[in-house]
Amino acid sequence: MVKEYGANGNGTTNGITTTNISKALNRKSNKIRFDSIPDALADFAQGKFVLVVDNEERENEGDLIIAAEKITTEKMAFMVRYTSGLICVPTIPERLDQLKLPLMVPDNTEKMKTAYTISVDYKHKTTTGISAHDRALTARSLANPSITDPNDFNRPGHIFPLRYTQGGVLKRVGHTEASVDLCKLANLSPVGVICELVKDDGLMARRDDCRSFADKHGLKLITIADLVQYRLDNGLLDI
Repeated sequence: MVKEYGANGNGTTNGITTTNISKALNRKSNKIRFDSIPDALADFAQGKFVLVVDNEERENEGDLIIAAEKITTEKMAFMVRYTSGLICVPTIPERLDQLKLPLMVPDNTEKMKTAYTISVDYKHKTTTGISAHDRALTARSLANPSITDPNDFNRPGHIFPLRYTQGGVLKRVGHTEASVDLCKLANLSPVGVICELVKDDGLMARRDDCRSFADKHGLKLITIADLVQYRLDNGLLDI
């Protein structure tokens, strides 16, 4: 049974600390409309983008997220056009270990402790690795369980894998964990593709910008906090 916790987030839930959970749920109230997690999962399972925002006291950013196995050249081009362009592919530690993709640095001093590995390009049927075609193929290949040889990937490359924290958003309320959790909940390969949405002026898109973008392009907009709550409400402590 899920343990209840107070505003300070102290305690554990089946061995999972609730401090980060409380921080995720303790977001500011606002008038922005968010979509439901079930509706977002339905779109996500069909290969559509979902726009995901984190806590306003954290990065306060919205990421375009799609399952890696569903990414196409056209979808990658869309992603690059409207984001920072630094395409990341979060996945589970077992997959990264299988492909011998270690962390980029031994001592991570990045503010959010985002767990970058060395970057890669898929070696076959690609050119320089930077085109939408090549990056989409690299992402799909990272999600393809039949590709197990580390030598099938050149390194460094133009796709940046990220190491998922076991426990997902119940352990770390980041876009890395949200993307893999969405894949798992949609019964897809646990490999996502993410990148931060930016505005036309080059600044980061905030919540109101994300709502406008989602409405314009017919996308679902959700919060990581709501994904945390969805997992807790449905007893999805181990996915």
